[in-house]
Amino acid sequence: MKVKDVMSKNVKTISPEATMEEAALKMRKNKIGCLVVVEGEKPIGIITERDLVYKIVAEGKDTKTKVREVMSKDLKTIDKEADLKLAAKLMATHIIRRLPVVDNDRLVGIVTLEDIMRAEKIGIDRRLFQYT
Repeated sequence: MKVKDVMSKNVKTISPEATMEEAALKMRKNKIGCLVVVEGEKPIGIITERDLVYKIVAEGKDTKTKVREVMSKDLKTIDKEADLKLAAKLMATHIIRRLPVVDNDRLVGIVTLEDIMRAEKIGIDRRLFQYT
């Protein structure tokens, strides 16, 4: 199974020049736990709820702090044509739960650990059904 088969295509993004307050409001409005930081269509970082708590609230920083200053910059991405097992391996290796999905460096989606687990469960259920 390929990453493109399970990824969410409606990935929410934010500019590196936006404030962390804007990021928090956008996450709340969309009921999501992360935003991919983009310049144009190219992903350059990611902001998570954890970043808001640990890097802004816990450190007493101003919510007007720019996303660029707080985002995780060592962004791992995966190609939409990659095998889902590679996505799982990348997540395990780098201890992350979300991977932006790209096509020629252009953001096209996001795949989460939950997406992978759901896909694996469906695969297991199908295999079990074949033997009953």
